[in-house]
Amino acid sequence: MLELDLSKIREYGRLDFLAKQLVEGFITGLHKSPFHGFSVEFAEHRLYNAGESTRHIDWKVFGKTDKLFIKNYEEETNLRCHLLLDVSSSMYYPQKSRGKLAFSVLAAAALANMLQRQRDAVGLVTFSDRIETQTECRSTTTHLQKVFYELEQVLNREKRNQATAVADTLHLIADKIHTRSLVVIFSDMFEDVENSEKLFSALQHLKHKKHEVLLFHVTEKKTEMAFEFADGPYEFIDLETHEKLRLQPADVRQRYIRALDTFYHELLIKCGQYKIDFIEADIEKGFDPVMSSFLAKRAKMR
Repeated sequence: MLELDLSKIREYGRLDFLAKQLVEGFITGLHKSPFHGFSVEFAEHRLYNAGESTRHIDWKVFGKTDKLFIKNYEEETNLRCHLLLDVSSSMYYPQKSRGKLAFSVLAAAALANMLQRQRDAVGLVTFSDRIETQTECRSTTTHLQKVFYELEQVLNREKRNQATAVADTLHLIADKIHTRSLVVIFSDMFEDVENSEKLFSALQHLKHKKHEVLLFHVTEKKTEMAFEFADGPYEFIDLETHEKLRLQPADVRQRYIRALDTFYHELLIKCGQYKIDFIEADIEKGFDPVMSSFLAKRAKMR
C-alpha cells in the first residue's frame, strides 16, 4: 500500500492517478464493496391485484387488516454520494503542509474514484462560511474528472482568510438533497465549540432527511487536541480571524484540553445517537491507516 507524506501530495502530479493508486491498494483483499447496499428503498404499499405475483405481499399488514397489499420499491438505482469538504482557513493547519486540507482532498478523491468504479454517482461541495463549489451528482468518467479538477483547485490555491459555517452548510445541503444519499463530511468541526447545539442540530437535520452520514473528524491531534507545544513563549494566530495571542502553552494547556475534550465527547455521543459513522482522522497517523481501517470496517458492516 502506498505510503504518503501529506506535505508531498502535490509532488505526485495528477490527483486522479494518485487516487487510483490508493484505491487499488485499499480494495485488495476486501471481499465486497464497503458501500454496497444503499440503493433499494421501500416506498409505499398498494392494493394487491388478482393475478399478480405474491412475492412482495406484505403478510404482516395482511395479518392486521385482512387485506392484501403489495410492497412497492423505488426503482433500483446506484448510490448517490455527496462529498462535503470544509475549506475554511483552519483546514490549512499546519500551514507549511496544509495537512488537514491535503488529507481531506486526497480522501475525497479516493472515495470518488472508488464510488465511480461501482457506477455510483458522486457530487462535491466545498464550503467555508458559504458554499463555494457544488457539482451535480453524476457517475460518468467526465464528471469524475471535474470533481478531481475542483479538488486540485482547492489544494493548489492561495490560502484565504475564511471562517467556517459547518452548521449552516449542513442545513442547506439537507434542504437541497431530495433523494436519499450518502453524505460524507470532511471537517475539523471547529465552529463555536462552546456552543455546539447548532452544529448537532444540523447533523440531526441530515439524518431526519434519511441520509446516511459519515463524518471524518480531521485534526492534527498532537497540537490541536493535546496542545503539545514545548515550553516557552508563543504567539498563536487564529487562522480564520488573524487574532493574535501571546502566552505560555503550559499556562492554558489544562483549560484548553478540558474544553476540547468536552466538545469531542459531545460530538461522539451525538453521532452515536444519530447513527452517524464517526471516523477520527488524525493526520499525523498518515493517510493509509485511517482509510484502511475505515474501509475494512465498512466492508464488515455490509
